[in-house]
Amino acid sequence: MGGDVGVRVMMAGAALARHRHDGLRFTLFGDETEIKAALDRHPNLRAASDVIHAASVVAGSDKPSAAIRKKNSSMSLAIAAVKAGDAGAAVSAGNTGALMAMAKVALRTMPGVDRPALAALLPTLGANDVVMLDLGANTECDARNLVQFAVMGAAYARIAFDLERPRVRLMNIGTEEMKGTEEIRDAAAILRTASLPMAFEGFTEGDKIGSGDADVIVCDGFSGNVALKTAEGTARFVTDLLRRAFTSSVRSKIGFLISKPAMHLLKHHLDPNNHNGAVFLGLNGVVVKSHGSADEKGVANAVHVAARLLEEDITRKIAGDMAHLRPLFAPASGTAQPAK
Repeated sequence: MGGDVGVRVMMAGAALARHRHDGLRFTLFGDETEIKAALDRHPNLRAASDVIHAASVVAGSDKPSAAIRKKNSSMSLAIAAVKAGDAGAAVSAGNTGALMAMAKVALRTMPGVDRPALAALLPTLGANDVVMLDLGANTECDARNLVQFAVMGAAYARIAFDLERPRVRLMNIGTEEMKGTEEIRDAAAILRTASLPMAFEGFTEGDKIGSGDADVIVCDGFSGNVALKTAEGTARFVTDLLRRAFTSSVRSKIGFLISKPAMHLLKHHLDPNNHNGAVFLGLNGVVVKSHGSADEKGVANAVHVAARLLEEDITRKIAGDMAHLRPLFAPASGTAQPAK
């Protein structure tokens, strides 16, 4: 029931995902009448779906504390299905704060994880996208949180990009070792000396997010959310500016026709629907957040992310990697310790 359009786009996206993953089955939570009407347009999806009526819906304006009390909402029932083992993953385009709060309360964090993090794939100029986290779940983080995010992000990158040792960097205000807050420097000190399934390569700055020199970028949720929104705004600014430039004169329109293939490639690369599907990492279950403005292709990509994480058993991978962290946080003379 979430997203800017709601049922119609969510059903179209699920149907598109069903064509990509013909083994998937769906349980659809929400207004039964609306969902069944939308399913009539997608026989392939209807044949692989069960519909569970939800008495209420979490609104975009609902505070997380109020949303949690809506026990019979479509969002709450979807997460409860994951907890009960009736579903492998939950995908929602609804209220992000409410989704995180409900998922954290119902599924709990995994052993060794203090806080779950919101991770997403962002486009780069490199051979693959970059996993960036946290993107808003935790506004303030200590060194321990950042190290845990690095481990979880690396596990995700190994699945998404088929890498053995993803390159991990901490986002900072400079690349020099003395730059940044105490929490960032402490996290870097731990990651430099740790034996983890990743290649820690120090710091990166905000203008290098899309450069392709990292597979995972780690930061606190406040910085990550600002960086994400700035990148999205810049992408819209560039595309709107080019549109204006190419329609300003007859000569410009001719130039547009000549450069149309390149413009199509640029539009494809910057289209957020091609990278849709943020993941709450660190929970005892898979929960994927679709952007509210996603179209059917974007929703399908969010479902694809959920399916891939289930196929590769992301929860088991993170649990195994977290075992490497236990000795890192044990008190030791001369070893950098996370901020308390």
